[in-house]
Parts: sequence; C-alpha cells; structure tokens
Amino acid sequence: MASWSELFDSYKEECVKPQNNDAGIKFLLNKITENLGLLSNKTNRNTILYYSAFLNKNSIDNTINDKDINAFMSNVYQLDKSKGLDLILHTPGGDVAATEQIIKYLNMVFQGDIRAIVPQMAMSGGSLIAVSCKSIMMGKESSLGPFDPQLGGVACQSMIKEFSRAQDDVARNPHNIGLWQPILAKLNPTFITQCEQSVALCNELATNLLASSDYSETTKERIKKKFLDNSDSKTHNRHFDINTCKEVGLHIEDLESDPEIQDIVLTIHHCYTILGEQSTLVKIVENNLGKGYFISSKPAQ
Repeated sequence: MASWSELFDSYKEECVKPQNNDAGIKFLLNKITENLGLLSNKTNRNTILYYSAFLNKNSIDNTINDKDINAFMSNVYQLDKSKGLDLILHTPGGDVAATEQIIKYLNMVFQGDIRAIVPQMAMSGGSLIAVSCKSIMMGKESSLGPFDPQLGGVACQSMIKEFSRAQDDVARNPHNIGLWQPILAKLNPTFITQCEQSVALCNELATNLLASSDYSETTKERIKKKFLDNSDSKTHNRHFDINTCKEVGLHIEDLESDPEIQDIVLTIHHCYTILGEQSTLVKIVENNLGKGYFISSKPAQ
C-alpha cells in the first residue's frame, strides 16, 4: 500500500467510523510502526525514522536542533547495535552543531554501519547526515541539497553574500545606504558573525567526514564542490536528484531495485505526509521496535 491516494482513502474511512480525526491519526501511526518493523525484518537491520513536517508547517521544531539527540538516544535504547542502522530521513536541515552531534553519536553507536534512506528530501544538514553514511538509498523522486547551514530559517551563505553586496554597493554609492538600512536593521548585531561561524563549521565538518570516508580524493573534491559552495548550486534549496548524486560519486543505492523495500519505504513516507497535513505533529523519530518520540509544537514566531 505505497500509494498516497490509497492511504488517504483509508485514513478518511477510519475518520468516519467514530466521526472524529483521532482514529484516522491512530491508523496512520500504526501503519508507520507496522512498516518500520517490516523493513527491519526484511533487511535484518535496525531502522529509525527521522521525519519532519517542514513541507506542511512552519515550526521552530521542524529543523535539526539539540532536542533531537534526546530523541535518538531514546530510539537507540534496546536496539541490537551489531545489526547496523537504516536511517530514513526527511528534513530541511538545521543547526550545524546539532547535526554534527547526531552524526558522531550514531556513528559511535553503530560503528559507522549506517545507510541513509531518502524517500523525498534530506536537505542542508540532512544531506550532511546522508553523505556521512556508508551509502544512501534514493528513488527517482529523492533529493539531497547543498550543505549550506541555516540560522532561524535563513541560509547562511546567502546572508553573508547579501551583506557583502550591501557593503560593496554603499562603498561605491553612499547615497544607496537608505535602500539597505531597512534590510540591515532587521539583523541582530552578531547575526552575520554567527552565519560565518556556521559556514566555517559546516565546511570543517564536511571535510573531516569525507577525510575519514573511503571515497577517492577526486570524488571527495567533487562532493565538496557540489555540496559546500552554493555558488555552484546557485540557491540554498537546490535539489540534487539521484542521477546527480551518482555522477558526483556518492555511494547510491536505487530504491526501485527492490520493489518490496520501495513499497514499505513509500508507505511510511506517504503516511507521514498525510500526518503532516492532518495532525499537529511536526516531527517523529521512531524505531522498528515501536519506540517513538513525537513532537507537536507551537508555530515559529
């Protein structure tokens, strides 16, 4: 049952029976738990789902942040660490330091035996997590993106370039300062410095991760050029599809190569996209044992 429309029809049927939405939400949550177990049984590996409703809701908890490490600690508990980990990712990215902590923690726990599965999008810090894994399973609809970190939903590299542009423009044409003042006045005093530090940390983290990988030096340079500099990607939210990721040299597995795994993964993905639309949930971190960490949050101010 990988079809979004079939799942949504089933969700609506469950909602009608008791005349409320709770039964439909429970149906979707149970379906996710069931399929996480099916995937683990199929692969004989641990499975953890890390899913954000960022496509449906603007929430402070949608992005990767320091709360997530508690979610992963809760999910890792009681798993057989010797079996490795399949990490299903759907996230816009977020805080670089939190991303680094998650990568280091999971790699220590599972001794580097981690495969990322990306049903649709793992952007920014999510891409960094995916590239840090031994391999990445992607479908024709899947995307990674530039590592460019974000602060408060703002792309750091773009912000730095915008500020530099303002400086250059005012230096050449002092009378243009009035055009830039409304924009610059919205920035906190240390925001540009924080952006610069986040970009530097992201570059350092990516370089260190690639240094310890089994990629050739030529491939490492291609990956850094494609993912680290948004001058190459043109925009923070550029989508790199499966063919682009293969061309760069990443270790990519085709989701379509195993129809059973594809059906399971897409069922999980579509259940969560419906949950993102129909519930207050903004993030789920859940494992194949049914241990879940669910976050509902207030909208971002």
